[in-house]
Amino acid sequence: MGIRKYKPETPGSRWMVVDDFKDITKKKPEKSLTRPLKRSGGRNVYGRITVRGRGGGHKRRYRIIDFKRDKYDVTAKVVAIEYDPNRTARIALVEYADGEKRYIICPIGLKVGDEVISSNSAEIKVGNSMSLESIPPGIPIHNIEMTRGMGGRIARSAGGACSVMAKEGLHAHVKLPSGEVRLIKSNCFATIGQVGNVEHDSISLGKAGRSRHLGRMPLSRGVVKNPVDHPMGGGEGKSSGGRHPTTPWGKPTKGYKTRKAKQSDKFIVKRRK
Repeated sequence: MGIRKYKPETPGSRWMVVDDFKDITKKKPEKSLTRPLKRSGGRNVYGRITVRGRGGGHKRRYRIIDFKRDKYDVTAKVVAIEYDPNRTARIALVEYADGEKRYIICPIGLKVGDEVISSNSAEIKVGNSMSLESIPPGIPIHNIEMTRGMGGRIARSAGGACSVMAKEGLHAHVKLPSGEVRLIKSNCFATIGQVGNVEHDSISLGKAGRSRHLGRMPLSRGVVKNPVDHPMGGGEGKSSGGRHPTTPWGKPTKGYKTRKAKQSDKFIVKRRK
């Protein structure tokens, strides 16, 4: 994957940095592996907006991704690398020996024609899936399960990678992309390699219209609103309301701890902060 910059011929192209899509080998998705994607516009079941700034955007179909990799000991061949509008990572279309096709998250180095397998006896190769107890420490991994059989939950976005630091009893010490070290059961599966499309964070939309294509609507800052609309609103000239930054509902932000006592605290060996 590479990025492409434009000459500043228009105000919109001055800062625009886009994907060159040279790693894509197939444009249209596999129809049997897609389904309709209904959008809520940020509204809940009562029609009330609960997530602001959502709306519009291009129509999409959801690609059904195999996060479980539960077709064990059967070799699959990579047929195509595709773009997925629903995620930052690329997806790979694989075809198993029995003819079944599935989508998987595409790691760096996976190419058309490569073979992947989900097995504890598989070799340590990019794209292969196996349990944490079979993975040596220091190897980059992604799509990690938190509960056996539930499918990958951790490190699925572009450039994401974790690593096994140590193994102790029934658990493995896994370092997450945030720097947090967490205990995960050793029988949970993970996929070898780092998620591809690592230059995704270099992309610059360049203009407001591209943000609308993604379904992101404009949001006004709290300090430019009236006091009736936001706790930080009001005041003559540029004023922050004379108080610590808050949400529209008065809850402090920027460093305010919101995490309550959770059962998962006992699995966190080292926090990200």
